[in-house]
Amino acid sequence: MLRRLLASLALLGLPLAAEVKLPAIISDHMLIQQQMPVRIWGKAAAGEKVAVELNGRRASAIAEGSGAWEVFLSPMANGGPYEMNVQGANQLVVHDVLVGEVWVGSGQSNMELPMTRVKDADAEIAAADFPQIRLFTVKKKVSDTPLDDVDGAWSLCTPASTKNFSAVGYFFSRYIHQNRHVLVGFIHSSWGGTPAQSWTTHPTLEANPLLKPILEEWDQTLAAYPAAKEKYDKQLADYKVAAAAAKADGKPAPAAPRAPAGPGHPNTPAGLWNGMIAPITPYAIRGVLWYQGESNADPKHAYPYRFLFRSMIEDFRHEWAEGDVPFLFVQLASFQSNGTWPVLRESQTDALELRNTGMAVIDDIGEPKNIHPLNKQDVGKRLGLAAQAIAYGEKIEYSGPMFRELTREVNALRIYFDHTGAGLQSRGGEKLLGFEIAGKSGDFVPAEARIDGLTVVVSCDQVADPAKVRYAWADDPKATLENREGLQASPFRADLK
Repeated sequence: MLRRLLASLALLGLPLAAEVKLPAIISDHMLIQQQMPVRIWGKAAAGEKVAVELNGRRASAIAEGSGAWEVFLSPMANGGPYEMNVQGANQLVVHDVLVGEVWVGSGQSNMELPMTRVKDADAEIAAADFPQIRLFTVKKKVSDTPLDDVDGAWSLCTPASTKNFSAVGYFFSRYIHQNRHVLVGFIHSSWGGTPAQSWTTHPTLEANPLLKPILEEWDQTLAAYPAAKEKYDKQLADYKVAAAAAKADGKPAPAAPRAPAGPGHPNTPAGLWNGMIAPITPYAIRGVLWYQGESNADPKHAYPYRFLFRSMIEDFRHEWAEGDVPFLFVQLASFQSNGTWPVLRESQTDALELRNTGMAVIDDIGEPKNIHPLNKQDVGKRLGLAAQAIAYGEKIEYSGPMFRELTREVNALRIYFDHTGAGLQSRGGEKLLGFEIAGKSGDFVPAEARIDGLTVVVSCDQVADPAKVRYAWADDPKATLENREGLQASPFRADLK
């Protein structure tokens, strides 16, 4: 009877058993988060028992009706390598598993920028031989709904695997590995040119009245897409003819037209959250790095970014379900842009009101005509300093001076700061630059600024009764205040209360 039943199932084309499967992020060379419960999950046949063993830890589960299963192994300490055995109808062995510190890096092109494009690229790549650092890049994917897996694979940190990896991710990982003496895994999931709304969940965008206009704006984009696509197709056909003619004449080809945004575009609200973040949220991490903002730095979106950014951070934390997981981000560097970058930087700074957040200020290493500054080494280091203090509780100065309070002096204003470190100074011993003041209803003018202890006093002969001050308030500011640890002061604006 059993043989007849099996034969009947085979004739019907039904599977006799479903293989146990693991997501891409649970694979050879993986690095898992130390000192936290280890979640292992995957797919199997409904009702199938799956047993997992790793470093003496064992757990089992029964697959649900959907085939999904998960187990939790007790926490482990920094170490390895180990082999993990997963036993169901079939057996899987995951080789070379390490335990250490796991960080996720996301954002747009400055997070994506590979090692081949940084300062001293050849020497840095040649020295990138750290087998106890593990790297994972999530393949780009847009989705209208949250997915349960990504494409990607873990690799050991070698010159070959590092050269096309996120430079910020590598330099941060190297810093943590060398300064904390721990094994490090870095999961890189970014997409150049994308706005923060693409990395935010749809329910959050829909529920917040301050963010719902983002969805309405996208609906308008989709409505206009058919006409825009028709126009683009014609431009593309004309371009191909012109490019062929230019080639025949030995002339440079004209600029190609840009495809319009529409269905499946990476700017789709929640599209990258669904395709590139949601599938990895079960994976335990120590924290998140974020490097983005350029695509939201325009007159319409720079100010609302403060609401969007905070909501996005809270999304990451809610979906990872690890509490206020450290979230460290990079403020926009100096760059000759459209005049809205100071407002976007202010919106970024606003997120520091959230617990366990840190910001790397990099005005001093920006490049006026390059939106992708090549000094990613210092970006990784400054994020590493923030991680040491915020994620690991080290008593170090990790930030440049941050505005705290403004008071009145005789014909002047006195500015108080947090994160003064060992004291204030002007970078390179130069004259202190970057401060402007104004009266209650007047225009801002450059101010004379001097350091007085842990404060800065600003004044101007043209402003007898100053009431407002701002610092580094330009796309490409010439501003020199820092602490003696060499960390740049963050831009700000403030009025007397």
